[in-house]
Amino acid sequence: MSDQENALPEDPMWSELKLPDLLSTETVRDVHATIEHEWDPLQRSACQTAAGRALWKHLIHDPLAGLLAGESYLKSLYEKIKKDRINNAREVSGVILAVRTLWFDSKLEAALKSFNSKEAQVVILGAGMDARAYRLSCLKDSDVFEVDFAEVLQVKTTLLQAAMDCTYERQHLTMKAKSLRRVAADIRDDDWLEKLQISGFVPEKNTIWILEGILYYLSHPHAMQVLKIIAEKCVLTPTVLLADFMNQPSTTLSSSIFHFYSDWPDHLLPSIGFSHVELSQIGDPDAHFGLMHDPLNLFNKLRSLPRSVQLNPDDGTPCCRLYLVQASGSPNQTIL
Repeated sequence: MSDQENALPEDPMWSELKLPDLLSTETVRDVHATIEHEWDPLQRSACQTAAGRALWKHLIHDPLAGLLAGESYLKSLYEKIKKDRINNAREVSGVILAVRTLWFDSKLEAALKSFNSKEAQVVILGAGMDARAYRLSCLKDSDVFEVDFAEVLQVKTTLLQAAMDCTYERQHLTMKAKSLRRVAADIRDDDWLEKLQISGFVPEKNTIWILEGILYYLSHPHAMQVLKIIAEKCVLTPTVLLADFMNQPSTTLSSSIFHFYSDWPDHLLPSIGFSHVELSQIGDPDAHFGLMHDPLNLFNKLRSLPRSVQLNPDDGTPCCRLYLVQASGSPNQTIL
């Protein structure tokens, strides 16, 4: 395919796909081949998310995202975006990833400010290819912990080392966080919190927990166990949870991959110990970011329907919703 054929329709927000040079090196090619052949859907979702951040670069500054995503995921999403732009689609592929990333970034920064300059910990469960420690200056006083499978963290470390060994890419590896520690653990097991504490996590310190794109891959018992463990920290220290939840119809998009859901996370979380919960949907004022102008796009149409509605009355399709949720609690607060 020629460069001209591979380009998106002219638009100041989009540019021609240019793959990072490092993706053509032998080490990086071998690493991404391992991802393609050995990782399961949950693990590969980390690369899909990174591809979204890389291609929506006019809104998200994440210079490492392309390297972490890999060629196949970048090309796949790029072709979908190209097709959507040609067809004038109301929703461009990857827009959910873009809005979700921007929402988590903005809520993380606001939560850190709410601690009134006190040092904080940020724990990213199922961190995957997350690069916030390298791209968000609001983390300058925060200790960041990335928790994920050992094999995921090893691959990520190898890719970042490749960037470090490259003079041009090294500039993107400036640590913005106060510190970063990677914790090899499976949050479905009973020992992940112990491993986190061994790595330096202090239970009595102000903490923000980020669960982005992870809960719905877990079984209901495992997801509830993780949420309850986090909720228990509210009695020790100011605690903030940032998470996204699928509703039940969303799990039907791939019933073999998605398991946990909550139609009412704003009711669920107070029942397990959080004192304050705020819920947003894609397209709400704090989950818009200038990307949801069309009143007839899928997300705005869903927002116009009561959350209790499971099937769209217009066409009978499932009302697949993604809830963006911030929950908090502290020792001096009582549950409402």
